[in-house]
Amino acid sequence: MAESRGAVASVDDIGIDTRALARMPFAIVLTNPHLDDNPIVYVNNAFEQVTGYSESAAIGRNCRFLQGDRTDAKTVEKLSRAITEREECTVDIVNYTADGTRFLNRLMIAPLYDEQGDLSFFLGVQSRKSDEEQIATDAMEAMQEIQHRVKNHLAMIVGMIRMQAKNSGAEGHFRTLARRVESLQLLYEEMTRSDAGHNAGAISLGAYLGRMTNAIGHLDGRRGVVVNSDMEQVMVPMETAVRIGLIVSEVLTNSMQHAFDGKESGVVDVRCRSLSSGVLRVQIQDDGKGIPEGVEWPNSDSLGGKIVKQLTDGLGATLSVTRNVVGTIVTLDIPAEAREAIE
Repeated sequence: MAESRGAVASVDDIGIDTRALARMPFAIVLTNPHLDDNPIVYVNNAFEQVTGYSESAAIGRNCRFLQGDRTDAKTVEKLSRAITEREECTVDIVNYTADGTRFLNRLMIAPLYDEQGDLSFFLGVQSRKSDEEQIATDAMEAMQEIQHRVKNHLAMIVGMIRMQAKNSGAEGHFRTLARRVESLQLLYEEMTRSDAGHNAGAISLGAYLGRMTNAIGHLDGRRGVVVNSDMEQVMVPMETAVRIGLIVSEVLTNSMQHAFDGKESGVVDVRCRSLSSGVLRVQIQDDGKGIPEGVEWPNSDSLGGKIVKQLTDGLGATLSVTRNVVGTIVTLDIPAEAREAIE
């Protein structure tokens, strides 16, 4: 990693009263953007205590020498952009002390201008975050890595199942299995897309179901059948999202496969809404040929029916199937208790 250690303005040449900076309880650095690689030209006592680097070891080097393997590249890019554009910026960045100890650094940088309005230096204010905050950050990083690996593994499994389906006489069964795994894959993708700093352990059910609806409509749909989704962006716990997603996957796929036999066109609407009572309602409605008289769904005779019943019971939810004038309406009402984990 290239570092500048050429001629550096001395503290006496800076033109800033550093006596006040020296007494500050948090780490202070000044860098000179007019010198090659914007090197450090001043550090205070607190910087030496936080980082373990002496003044002589820090002066003349770019601040990046504090970075290491676990430093996030996007955070570094954000800092670089702020310096280039001469803007203030605050980030949490992983840095390393002189003995190699990793720590989470709350870093604020700001440009300093002289009386003529010309840029003179960049000020960096650093504060080491607490052990509890460091542990929370480590746990979040580990969780994100797990999510990334699980998502990739699920994608590989789906690919293998679909490949097997092409070379098997049980293509329908393999396709159903692939779709069930795929619904979990979409869930993990939504976890990755979510902002880790907000509602940890929860995702937007509307975004998740919307993506699932589009995927099933594309993979399992038929020409002439339109799939619409109308989703309220409701946050739910991860476990709740898993159950609801699998139920919707089973119901929607069942509709696509059976509701439009003998019909050239049709519409399936998938909706997600919060009711005034606190109940979360998910509804799948089609204008197909409807469930035949005498047939009860879901029933215990099919694997799909068993899955839907077990998942519904696990949510403490109510599932109702209505024979409409045209087609079928499946309504899933999830009680407010299933969302309490994120309130």
